[in-house]
Amino acid sequence: MPKSQQKSSIWKLIARGFAVMLGAVIAAYGLESVLIPNQVSDGGVTGLSIVGSQLFGFPLGLLIAVLNIPFVFLGYKQIGKSFALFSVLGIATLAVSTSLMHHVPTIIQGDTLLVTVVGGIILGFGMGLALRNGGALDGIDMLAVLLSRKMPFGTSDLILFLNVFVFAIVSTVFGLQGAFLSAIAYYIATKVISIVEEGLSGSKMYKIITSDPEDMVETIRDRLGRSSTYSIVQGAYSNEEFKEITCIINRLEDSKMKEIILEIDPKAFVTVYEVAEVRGGNFSKRNIH
Repeated sequence: MPKSQQKSSIWKLIARGFAVMLGAVIAAYGLESVLIPNQVSDGGVTGLSIVGSQLFGFPLGLLIAVLNIPFVFLGYKQIGKSFALFSVLGIATLAVSTSLMHHVPTIIQGDTLLVTVVGGIILGFGMGLALRNGGALDGIDMLAVLLSRKMPFGTSDLILFLNVFVFAIVSTVFGLQGAFLSAIAYYIATKVISIVEEGLSGSKMYKIITSDPEDMVETIRDRLGRSSTYSIVQGAYSNEEFKEITCIINRLEDSKMKEIILEIDPKAFVTVYEVAEVRGGNFSKRNIH
């Protein structure tokens, strides 16, 4: 690779890392300035960390960092090294930011509807910004990806299922009303994440027409652990035949897929579809190293 391209790649990685960190700071602000002071929690590992902090007095940032460790390992095994590294960066920034912002002024007090809406929007924007740039701030998504390989449910269904238990635990600290408000805030956050990440909430189908289909398929298999299929298509104007690649990925692999396509063939013709549900076939992926 020419030195100019290497420098460009390095700067892109730095920019993505900065965006992941910025997303973590924004998410931390939503937690500390809106949600937690009003007895409203988040879902996932962050929600469990908030409960642990309230019950046992441990620093929230410490719990976020410790509880996410096994999930970062899952992210490394299921999605790849770069995703795990960006997730470590994001989670570490979230942990530090919540500690530094613990005494920031509360911007909304008492109005439950406004608290859930504003808190959910800020939190979702921060998490979506991190995910858009290849990192995660909460490990429950990674656990859902792993379980979806072994159970007949989609990733989004499992995320919802796992969070039912989280909010049941939240109710023991913040009460039933607090648990319901937390669930509403989390729902709003997931919708904002979807907007920021352009349809992050489900699986995606990629259809790719490229001049180097074999290399593209091999790279997708090696880096994402995903298999693909070929279809023969014909250009209406040129009558030239092409191999069209079809590959379905989960929501956390989208940024990695875009990287692969840009690297192999920047001029590839790509269409992306939202997929509500995937069953059967060979959607399950192998481990990558």
